[in-house]
Amino acid sequence: MHEPEFSVVIPVYNRPQEVKEILESLATQTFRNFEVIVIEDGSAIRCEQVVDEYRDKLKIEYYYKPNTGPGPSRNFGFAHAKGRYFVVFDSDCILPPEYLHVVKQSILENNWDAWGGPDKAHNNFTLKQRAMAYTMSSFFTTGGIRGGKKHIGWFQPRSFNMGISRNVFEATGGFKFDRYAEDIEFSIRMKQSGFKVGLIPDAFVYHKRRISFRQFYRQVYNFGKGRAIIGEVYPKEVKITHWFPTLFMIGTAALLLIPFFSHALFAIGAGAFILYLTAIFVDALVVNKNLMVAMLSIPASFCQLFGYGLGFLSQKLRSKQ
Repeated sequence: MHEPEFSVVIPVYNRPQEVKEILESLATQTFRNFEVIVIEDGSAIRCEQVVDEYRDKLKIEYYYKPNTGPGPSRNFGFAHAKGRYFVVFDSDCILPPEYLHVVKQSILENNWDAWGGPDKAHNNFTLKQRAMAYTMSSFFTTGGIRGGKKHIGWFQPRSFNMGISRNVFEATGGFKFDRYAEDIEFSIRMKQSGFKVGLIPDAFVYHKRRISFRQFYRQVYNFGKGRAIIGEVYPKEVKITHWFPTLFMIGTAALLLIPFFSHALFAIGAGAFILYLTAIFVDALVVNKNLMVAMLSIPASFCQLFGYGLGFLSQKLRSKQ
């Protein structure tokens, strides 16, 4: 039997509705030579019935395993994959129809060993989710740190939208961390091993964020924690830019105390703070063309910067103990 070009690996935990959405988007791909592997990571609410609905539309396999976290679950999928390339998505992603075609063309043109792509907000997402998606990709928040068309430093694929060759998996063993920055750690090892890793700007996915700012805060808190953990293993991989959310958090707190010491200094700080928030609002309005999304991007940015900053700082302090 002819082996598939791509093996799409999707770990999932208690999210059958999300699996339905991503499988529906996979069923409409213009490039058809691929298989899908869904790994149920110890879920109490399983998605096997959803997977069964797509067996006549996709070449698809379903596996249930005890909960180990996303890293080992992806490795489990890789071990069962038959394709030349392994593509990883989070279960809360939706693919445009041309996604795999775009990736295939880029591999032919650039001979990638591994790659990643950006994320966007779909018009069907809630206003909050669109605001969260903006903050996760904006240069004014941590978009430049995470990677994208204007990423800072060398590109590190993220596990919501990344792919590797079979050779990469066999040479590296896949993900090493079970969770928290497991994709960053894997990207670092791929680079150290000499593999050609790059960004495919047009291979984007619609990435659905959490439904509330509280859930979003917890998510980005873990992102910040994960970056600090990376610094414990690879000290050179933590740059001054990764301290920005923590510095923003400290600076915002300090702004509340400055009036007790200097009104002039407070005026300068408050002016810079307002200018920064205005820049976020204007940029979000230009990008999304929606006033409510632009307004919600302000609290979303606070959630992101404070969450990431506090997670980063708390892990840094914990590692010093």
